[in-house]
Amino acid sequence: MQYDYVIVGAGSAGCVLAARLTEDPSVRVCLLEAGGPDRKTEIRVPAAFSKLFKTEYDWDFSTVAQDGMAGRELYWPRGRTLGGSSAINAQMWVRGHRADYDGWGLPGWSYDEVVPYFKRAERRTGSNHGDVYGTGGPIHISELRTPNVATAAFLRACEEAGLTRLPELNGPSNEGFSPTPVTQRRGRRWSCADAYLRPAMRRPNLTVLTGAEARRVLFDDEGRATGVEYGDGGRVTAAREVLLCAGAVGSPYLLLRSGVGDPDDLRAAGVEPRHELPGVGRGLSDHLACGIVLTCPKPVTLAAAESVGNLLRFLVAGRGMLTSNVGEAVAFVRSDPGEPAPDLELVFAPVIFDNHGLTPPPGHGLTIGVVLLRPESRGRVTLGPDGQVLIDPRYMTEESDVRRMVAGLRKAKELFATPSLKPYAGEPVAPYDGSETDEELARLVRGRSETLYHPVGTCAMGLGPGAVVDPSLRVVGVPGLRVVDASVMPSLNRGHTHAPTVMIAERAADLVRAG
Repeated sequence: MQYDYVIVGAGSAGCVLAARLTEDPSVRVCLLEAGGPDRKTEIRVPAAFSKLFKTEYDWDFSTVAQDGMAGRELYWPRGRTLGGSSAINAQMWVRGHRADYDGWGLPGWSYDEVVPYFKRAERRTGSNHGDVYGTGGPIHISELRTPNVATAAFLRACEEAGLTRLPELNGPSNEGFSPTPVTQRRGRRWSCADAYLRPAMRRPNLTVLTGAEARRVLFDDEGRATGVEYGDGGRVTAAREVLLCAGAVGSPYLLLRSGVGDPDDLRAAGVEPRHELPGVGRGLSDHLACGIVLTCPKPVTLAAAESVGNLLRFLVAGRGMLTSNVGEAVAFVRSDPGEPAPDLELVFAPVIFDNHGLTPPPGHGLTIGVVLLRPESRGRVTLGPDGQVLIDPRYMTEESDVRRMVAGLRKAKELFATPSLKPYAGEPVAPYDGSETDEELARLVRGRSETLYHPVGTCAMGLGPGAVVDPSLRVVGVPGLRVVDASVMPSLNRGHTHAPTVMIAERAADLVRAG
């Protein structure tokens, strides 16, 4: 069957586009999702997100061996279900800093121009939040219903360390500290599938196909994108446009599989080049995190989250430890006063968070994760000789990245030593090894850092010769094809990538409707 639009990927961006485009009853949309429905109970339970890792709801990617990371191959979870990564993430709604969007230097994408699209998506609940947030959008944003007592101690510690208490984290500047705004409704996860897709699925002009993994984009003789091949030979065609929303790994991978990329690289992978676009897959950037982890002498942490009492509180009232998103509070700081804006994020978790939460905490403990917000290291997504995807972030290949991470770890140690947090801070525990010197901390960074799940840049938006998409998100030189997801971000934001991805898709809906 022919549709007006074919969308690949029912993640954050795909759900937004499917909902917005089908608001016009004359438009027919097909949404392809490689994974299945988002029915698993753990998807609804905020604190259970790591239990979805390495399951059928996860693409379960790994990077190639990283020279800058002690030769390790790092695990990359990405959502493979309706809602995509918004169904398996830590629910943090963090837009970033004004400088992020102004720094892109692209028409239509300055901070002042994108704020209305953030607000269009948002429905902020709780106390009075002024005019920072939208109030009528589909994304429910709230404060945690049952924050941990240790989190309150972390917030006091930030104040004792001279940081600024933010009345709202998502204003023009996020420099300072705040409880984390989360995408939850009544204590349960509120993914983009909940917010956008499920209401839209009641419309007769939207077709959603699950278990439909896209294989390649289809083209006509003039080089226009006309549809998508999926699964074992299935095909859907698009009278107007094909919209790739498969993420910073999936979208460049599909372009490359379809013959759009660097011709030499494509031939080496056994793919016949169709359109030369060397920027596809290049420019990969990701937030890397490393933590100071200590035992907690007080039995108050999320190590007790799965008790019968907490389960009952969650099921009956939507309260208790299971409503925690784990990263309950954040502070955005500068590694050096000369930095123009925050380049480090400190994420507080009232639990020992090791190995992406896949390793159960051995007891009560606390984690302050240090996130490098603006890494200089860049990598790429490519095809292997058998057509498989290869992810090479080239983490920590720039020494400046290591220096800033070390500075962040020292700031985390300072917070643990404050009067408010010190009573909760015990001895070092894995993955922190008690490192003290700069050399020891640098080894910790290389040996124990992990992704914070925010890859961008592999289909970068721009005006120059390296751009993959233009400011209207059209793939350069390929009519009928756009990319709409985090891969189009020219650089990482000083925040998290879920909120910007939703914003990008909200704006893309207007761009697509404008033709």
